[in-house]
Formats: sequence, structure tokens, C-alpha cells
Amino acid sequence: MAEPTRLHSAERVKFFTDAVVAIAMTLLILPLLENVSEAAKEGLDTAEFLGDHGDQIFAFVLSFVIIARFWVSHERLFDSVEQWTGWLMVLNILWMLTVVILPVATAMVGSMETDRAQIAVYVGIMLLNSVVMTAMCLVVLRHPVIWGQESRPGLEGLAGSLSVAVMLLVALVLALALPDVGYLALLVLFASNPLQAVLARRWQSA
Repeated sequence: MAEPTRLHSAERVKFFTDAVVAIAMTLLILPLLENVSEAAKEGLDTAEFLGDHGDQIFAFVLSFVIIARFWVSHERLFDSVEQWTGWLMVLNILWMLTVVILPVATAMVGSMETDRAQIAVYVGIMLLNSVVMTAMCLVVLRHPVIWGQESRPGLEGLAGSLSVAVMLLVALVLALALPDVGYLALLVLFASNPLQAVLARRWQSA
């Protein structure tokens, strides 16, 4: 006879994950703060600083928005979770790892010349995050025992994470195949919302 799945309260997991995300978002700004100090020593004015570090500022804003979106998706999923299983914890730790690594990749984007390896690392981390989120959605949907009372998760979260993963894969292929496009390939993420709506409608009508 198989042993019953061991369950644990998810409250501490939620608090810890929120703290990790907050720290990662804060770390994004550190390279810019260091450059502000250097610019002050060199006597640069505001316009010169912004002109010299435009790529860094763009990378910071982009990564901040992306991590914020990842966090919103995570919060919506865990709103339905009161207890966690072993697999959900493993996936959540892997998800946090992708968030923690992103500030390093962001610093590379803003400070180094763009090449295929850099694009693969930066977009690849985001793709891995979305794939892990999709896996967490599947685990939660397949284990009703971890749901909170009257908080059955919908299919929208699964459709959303899967659509983002698909669009990030498309962006990665485009960026690597067409080097001149570079990070502009991430604009395909705007198509993730329509794709999410299509997937959600199809699954709900199935």
C-alpha cells in the first residue's frame, strides 16, 4: 500500500518566496548605483550619464517588469495553495533560482557587448522560469489535496505560463537566428496574452 503524500503548510513558502523576489528586484539597481557614483567622480552631468548608460537603464527596467510579471503569476497560483508536496517545493526552489540569477544576466546585458551567448543566457533564464511555472501549475491542478477551501485553481494560470513560455522560445529562436534583431525579439511577448485567451477558451470548452 502506497504511503499517503506528506503535506506541509504553504504559508512560510509564500513569505520566503516573496522575500527572494523582493531581494532580486532590488539587486537589479545596484550596477546603476555604482555607475552613478563613478559618473559623479568623473564630473558627468545627468544627460551624459543617461546617454552613456541607456542600455543599462533599459535592461534594468525590462528585467524589473519581467520579474514583477513572474511574481504576479506565482502569487495567483499560490493563492490556491494551502499545503505543498515535495515536487511543488522542488519546482518552487528552481523557480526562485531563475529569479535570483536574472540580476546577473541583467548586469551582463547592460555592461557587455551583445552576443549570442548573452542572449541565450538572458532569454534562456526567463524561458526556464516560465517552463517551471507551467510545471508548478500542472502539479497544483493535479493534486486537489493541496488546494485551499473553495480556491480551486483555474486553467487561466496554466494557459498564461504556457503561452509566455512559447513566446519566449520564439523570441530566443529569432534572436539567435537573426543577430541584428537582438533583444527586440522579446516584443513577441505581446502575443502571449492573445495566445493565453485562445488556450483558456479551448481547454474550458473541452
